[in-house]
Amino acid sequence: MAKIVVPENSSNGLQKSGTRLSAPLKYSGSLDEYDHIAVTPVIGEEFTKLQISEILEDDNKIRDLAILGELSGKPETSKLHRHALSNSKRGIAVDENGKLDDEVSVISSEQNRTYYKDRFGYNTKRLASEGWHADITFERIPSDYAILKIHTLPTDGSGGDTLWASGYEAYDRLSPAFKAFAETLTATHHQPNFNRVAREFGAELIDNERGAPENTGLDFRASHPVVRTNPVTGWKSLFGAAHQVEHGWIDGVSERESDILKAYFLQIIAENHDLQVRFRWNKDDLAIWDNRSVFHTAMNDYDGKRQGNGVVSLGEKPFFDPESKSRRQALGAL
Repeated sequence: MAKIVVPENSSNGLQKSGTRLSAPLKYSGSLDEYDHIAVTPVIGEEFTKLQISEILEDDNKIRDLAILGELSGKPETSKLHRHALSNSKRGIAVDENGKLDDEVSVISSEQNRTYYKDRFGYNTKRLASEGWHADITFERIPSDYAILKIHTLPTDGSGGDTLWASGYEAYDRLSPAFKAFAETLTATHHQPNFNRVAREFGAELIDNERGAPENTGLDFRASHPVVRTNPVTGWKSLFGAAHQVEHGWIDGVSERESDILKAYFLQIIAENHDLQVRFRWNKDDLAIWDNRSVFHTAMNDYDGKRQGNGVVSLGEKPFFDPESKSRRQALGAL
């Protein structure tokens, strides 16, 4: 069974900043033969019987998912991400044969509780909204797509759901004046925890090329547009928000102004339940989403072990195209 969270396709927008697409991709209908449902009107398409292995040799179907390499128009230098911390050096196997792989991030509740303590604990007193994020935006060339398979469910039988939120819809919730303002902004995304974990636990970090030539060093800091254009759809998405800028800032404004803007953007994502979708995992379910326009967070409402394998691909350098449209505008839903 595959749970797929992907944006709808559109013919609007101009392509820039390293993407090799001449225009946004258009959906051909090749996946309509599989049972599927729209989980919410805004985000989430669930294919209840589809096995990804069945379509790997069909370029048209893969293109319709827009999930793999050359078919999604990304720069040729953008490969699979090698996570600085969640890599093979932790010694956690990705399969039953003990295989170690830097390009597969093992999502381990046990290790998260070790490294991040109460943030991932069942009895944490911290706000769950701290968990909202898009993957690896601290990289100069961040992620486009992510694939996650959960193979070990919490042993107490419940909990560990994942939520996704639409960055398209978050942008559309802004007023016209605030949209225009946000489109002028950039934000510095920063992740200092990796260096803290390295110091406290002796973890070895990958500091050389992490899937793209630009992704090197141990600063884990990059500046990106607050509003980002997705080249696959040509739509605008709120991007500089949530946990990836918690330790970062909105560029070019005062510290107080930055704090206000960061808090408001997070509030739009976390407190608008009708732009979110929640999924309860079954064993070996698979989720796919686009980090350019989707935020996500896991629920830490369980005490047992939860583990899975994630693969994160890299896309283009984030850009904002002033000629691009919002999702509602493109669909005539304003």
